[in-house]
Amino acid sequence: MIGLPRLGLSRRTRRSIALGTTALAASLALTACGGSSSADSGGGRLKVVASFYPMEFLAQQIGKEHVAVTDLTAAGVEPHDLELTAKQVGTVQKADAIIYLKGLQPTVDQAVAQSSSKHKIDATAASPLVDHHLDEGTEAGGGADGAHGADGHKHEDTAGDPHIWLDPTRYAAIAKSVGDEFAKADPAHAEDYRKNTDELVGKLTALDQQFRDGLKDAGTRTFVTSHAAFGYLADHYGLTQVAINGVDPESEPTPARLAAVQKAARDNGVTTVFFETLVSPKLADTVAKDLGLKTAVLDPLEGVKDPAKDDYLTVMKQNLANLQAALGAPAGTAGTTGTAGTAPTAPATADATTPAPAN
Repeated sequence: MIGLPRLGLSRRTRRSIALGTTALAASLALTACGGSSSADSGGGRLKVVASFYPMEFLAQQIGKEHVAVTDLTAAGVEPHDLELTAKQVGTVQKADAIIYLKGLQPTVDQAVAQSSSKHKIDATAASPLVDHHLDEGTEAGGGADGAHGADGHKHEDTAGDPHIWLDPTRYAAIAKSVGDEFAKADPAHAEDYRKNTDELVGKLTALDQQFRDGLKDAGTRTFVTSHAAFGYLADHYGLTQVAINGVDPESEPTPARLAAVQKAARDNGVTTVFFETLVSPKLADTVAKDLGLKTAVLDPLEGVKDPAKDDYLTVMKQNLANLQAALGAPAGTAGTTGTAGTAPTAPATADATTPAPAN
């Protein structure tokens, strides 16, 4: 195998690129030998490849019955860890349209670059990334003012914070770009794509208003989370994110970082340490136990464990309910009202916020 130059990339990134190169070569070899396409038949529908769940949700909501969507990242899998197989690379090459977030998954970027598809939709083109990385030597924080604390690590794979879908207004901008591109790829159903896009943007606009109303009277505007995934959400709603880890969920906090997080939690009346669904809660449990705080889920929606039960809208409403409980905001009806085609989400219950485990 051709050696990869060391360009400041993390070991995981270099390994993913190397594996992706192998898969790509295997896929091209199969094609050259006249092997059958690994792309699933669309049955007359537009064949769409989505890199991970937030992109898949857009494709399904906007394309509906006119698209056959393949998600490269299986349900419950952390998208940063994705390594494409030769079959998946072939699926990307044969897709009519591809929706991805450039920089998040190096093997996907490589496959997209080699694809002959004329309709490649990069989410960052509709919503440019902002740097929410934690820089060594600064104080804990990170929110509306853009100040962030130290973890001593860089998220090597992405030039900015990739979690743009957690701001509903940014996600709506991406939805519009998807609708426009689907209309170009499949002009016969362009009107349906536009109608579906408008419907989804309407739901996202309503979700944005629910967050605004639900958080406006919060007792504190600071929250602690295990992973710095919520910078866009914090910026948009005037909150301050104090993250134990950086944008990369695999980074390890330094002792100085942990001390800064503990001080920020005490100074701002924090009651809860948030952890996420696809990463171990061990670190959040440890910090919460040291401070005598509760733990709860704040889901970055990089994937959904049970797509038959939850989707982007229901999980975001549960996030709102959990934030309200942690920040001392009146629950009211914000975060509990369903939208058309989406099951209502119940308010946070006792098992959503639990005391950190004892020794």
